[in-house]
Amino acid sequence: MPNCLFASDLHGDSDRYASLLGAIRRRRPAAVFLGGDLLPPGLGGPATLAWNTADFFDGFLLRHLSRLRAELGAAYPRVFVIPGNDDHRSQEAAMLDVAARGLWEYVHLRSVSWEGYTVAGYACIPPSPFLLKDWERYDVSRFVDPGCVSPEEGRRSVPAQTDDMRYGTIERDLERLLAGVPTERLIALFHAPPYNTVLDRAALDGRVIDHVPLDTHVGSLAIRRAIESLQPLLTLHGHVHEAPRLTGAWRVRIGRTHCLTAAHDGPELALIEFDPRQPESATRELL
Repeated sequence: MPNCLFASDLHGDSDRYASLLGAIRRRRPAAVFLGGDLLPPGLGGPATLAWNTADFFDGFLLRHLSRLRAELGAAYPRVFVIPGNDDHRSQEAAMLDVAARGLWEYVHLRSVSWEGYTVAGYACIPPSPFLLKDWERYDVSRFVDPGCVSPEEGRRSVPAQTDDMRYGTIERDLERLLAGVPTERLIALFHAPPYNTVLDRAALDGRVIDHVPLDTHVGSLAIRRAIESLQPLLTLHGHVHEAPRLTGAWRVRIGRTHCLTAAHDGPELALIEFDPRQPESATRELL
């Protein structure tokens, strides 16, 4: 089986997408995994943008993916995607339209089969300081860290049910998503990293709010617990851009599970290449 590629947090940047498309063209991966925050910041929101919705989806993304599929033919990879917390949920329909055209597969809160493996995806992160709450949930309880804004506050690009905002948790979502899934051959695509690891280390050193020091780890406890209990083969993460720079690491093992992040806080694309038969041999490069 050829290797797979994983990238995250492209944020609609045309140079990063060009690097990704070029790598797919050259390396002919069997599958590509995209871990959220794929759209330009503010797309579908009130900000003034270099991209508007039609420009990005019709004028850029669909055009380039369609051209790549035409070039590669049967070698065009399976492409698995989830949104991230910076992607407006109002653009979910456009992401699903890309899926309907067969150019990628939208796997948030879904699991699909691929080459004897199961691929499952989940987009949501725990409460953050950011105001966009489309893809935020309480983690394992209704606790909110100092300096963060609860999922019941902030703003949303589409309406949400009050009970879902108030009582929904990442923990319960993962229980439903992963129930009955054979985890020994599971590749889980998460936007958030697991809590208290080298993958979720944020640049919050010395920060205090109301005399309370801020936690420098901002990942999901529910995701960490799911990894510890279910021991999937491989988990793929993004979201905390500065973590690899601060810790000098982009991978960690939790029991038997290999956890990798493609987050990066520089202008380049961080691209991970891996073979699911040998996840310990994964490599990461900046393009």
